[in-house]
Amino acid sequence: MGREAWNLDSATSQRQSKSVEVIAELLATADIQVNGSRPWDMQLHSAKVADRILAQSNLGMGEAYMEGLWDCERLDQFFERVLNAHLDKQIRPTKLIWYHLRARLLNLQSVARAWQVGEQHYDLGNDFYEAMLDPRMTYTCGYWNDAHSLQEAQEAKLELICRKLQLEPGMRVLDIGCGWGSFMGYAAERYGVKCVGATISREQARWAQQRYAHLDLEFRLQDYRELDERFDRIVSIGMFEHVGRRNHCVFMEVAERCLEDHGLFLLHTIGKNQRHSVTDPWIDRYIFPNGDLPCIGQIGDAAADLFITEDLHNFGADYDHTLMAWHANFEAAWPRFRERLGERFYRMWRYYLLSCAGAFRARDVQLWQWVFSRHGVAGGYPRIS
Repeated sequence: MGREAWNLDSATSQRQSKSVEVIAELLATADIQVNGSRPWDMQLHSAKVADRILAQSNLGMGEAYMEGLWDCERLDQFFERVLNAHLDKQIRPTKLIWYHLRARLLNLQSVARAWQVGEQHYDLGNDFYEAMLDPRMTYTCGYWNDAHSLQEAQEAKLELICRKLQLEPGMRVLDIGCGWGSFMGYAAERYGVKCVGATISREQARWAQQRYAHLDLEFRLQDYRELDERFDRIVSIGMFEHVGRRNHCVFMEVAERCLEDHGLFLLHTIGKNQRHSVTDPWIDRYIFPNGDLPCIGQIGDAAADLFITEDLHNFGADYDHTLMAWHANFEAAWPRFRERLGERFYRMWRYYLLSCAGAFRARDVQLWQWVFSRHGVAGGYPRIS
């Protein structure tokens, strides 16, 4: 019995050694070394990690990182190199085919499922997000064109949206997926508009109602599919990523029925480069359950016959700067949350922020702002940047 156990351990050890060799060879093509001395090199603490990467790709790699089985000083640089070398396309485990099938066959963003991301992600605690975000609690990409700080970048983004929407005092504006109300508060203060915001996060709604009690703003705990009234302008900032491909057309139909004839609708969303790809399984399980990034063609298809596209602006590279600023704030504030959230959460959140920063830096994902009208802007829509 002892000899059989030894043989089993020996076979496992040999397989793991071979797996480490395979991973090391793959990473070398991205100029990443296993147990190297550079900030982007992978520090391997267990040979099991290689098996998990080969079996489950980023799901296995992310879970192994959360468990402390490997480290990397600069995860953002690690992922930038991995994605620039397209290593994610060289490891396609058959075990993950279920993620592709369920994205195509199931409506993962149904009304019943829609509240899950609010409870799991956005309701972590307003104090936590206050420590990580800018003073307005803007949890979307900043606009760093002339900005030198996170606060400046977020204010510049909000101002850009207001100008693109051509806001005027007294207008009634709908914010689909309003978050903590940063746009609504800014637009009401600077442009004198009235706003209605819909969110699926109880914590966000509670915080926003208290913060902006002095303004003519209404925050509703409501699914977007329930909206059915007219507004002069509509905005949706960082919410379309949760809508899902099976609901893109429904979302656009809701926006069309809620927009006045001569109104404008601005859609701000992260987007992917390939139509048939699915959400990273680690991100889906631990960060944004049931998320589904759209591609540019899917948005165009959903808007067809409903809207005229007046403007399309890509500033996805700015998300890298935004995520790195969030990460710096998170690291500085972590001692306040260590006891409450624990080491596993710390490693999970660090992996989330830095892997996403690397993805935007590699231009593997994008950030688009679309401006739509129902019948076309007379004389043409002015280019605003």
